Amino acid sequence: MRPALTLGVEEEFLLVDADGRLAAAGPEISEQVDGLDGQVEHELRRCQVESATAVCDTIEEVVEGLHALRDQLAAKAAEQGLRLLPSGTAPMADDRPPRFTPDVRYHRMAREFGAIAQASLTCACHVHVSIPDASTGLRISNHIRPWLPVLLALTANSPFHNGDDTAYASWRHVLWTRWPSAGAPPHFDSVDAYESTVEALTTVGAAMDRGMLYWDIRLSAHQPTVEVRIADVLPTPTEAALLAAIVRGLAAQALDTDPVAQPAPEVLRAWLWRSARDGLTGRCVHPRTGDLVPAWQAVNDLVASLKLGDDAEFVEQALAGVRASGNGAQRQRAAHDKSEQMTDVNDALAWSG
Repeated sequence: MRPALTLGVEEEFLLVDADGRLAAAGPEISEQVDGLDGQVEHELRRCQVESATAVCDTIEEVVEGLHALRDQLAAKAAEQGLRLLPSGTAPMADDRPPRFTPDVRYHRMAREFGAIAQASLTCACHVHVSIPDASTGLRISNHIRPWLPVLLALTANSPFHNGDDTAYASWRHVLWTRWPSAGAPPHFDSVDAYESTVEALTTVGAAMDRGMLYWDIRLSAHQPTVEVRIADVLPTPTEAALLAAIVRGLAAQALDTDPVAQPAPEVLRAWLWRSARDGLTGRCVHPRTGDLVPAWQAVNDLVASLKLGDDAEFVEQALAGVRASGNGAQRQRAAHDKSEQMTDVNDALAWSG
């Protein structure tokens, strides 16, 4: 029997003060949290923190790990009068440019990439799935690649940026793709082809090293995993675990079936733009047909095609919750519509356990 596919989930968060302004306390807060069985780290900007679960066998372990990490971070933030904000972009305007975390690597990124790095303040959710070797990881990457727009529509959680409604469900995706090594990965026929592409990107400096391969799916530089990086940070641990369960289902499916037809890079880029624009409230490209369909139809067809095993009941219940309350982008806009005050968006988002 094939070994079970284990999971790990990383989440990035903003730190804001009581007025919703970005707070440069990330390094100090991350150092105060022991991470339990997971890990807490600083991020590119001082107003960010990042957490990562331990390796999880079950989806229940994922939920518990994410809850525990968020609770610890939120508690330490509260001690300084701050709040932990799971949003793909900063909703409120702030006239103070967010400072870089004091780190040699981050300051080199700022020098090398200039305004791209200066404008890069985004928070994502990354799912790691265990793999026995790179070849298996690329098989999974190729299989998930056409489904990236569906995953993006489901997880969009960044409609506001610096006080404005962007008219997008995931403005984080738009901002993030400005990095020269970002976007959907190519389809790879072999590990050699993958390594040649990595070498080409690092040779010209589009990525400083493997850690700066910012594709929406990549082979992890430090762990035996394939890492799916398409999602905004999710409002709740349940939604992050839902993404993880669907990604695991796709990974398992990849090992048993042939992928759907592979769209050309420029076509997939357009599909992703549409999902970033519409989220769950509009239309999404169905990768099996290339047709625009209601986003929920694409999500439902994806989930129905997966053999989710022990994750099936959790996925059904979590999806029902998203149908009832909307995804993060919908809930952010609903909070804003009540009073047209961005502070209400922060209030709706802030994690309090």
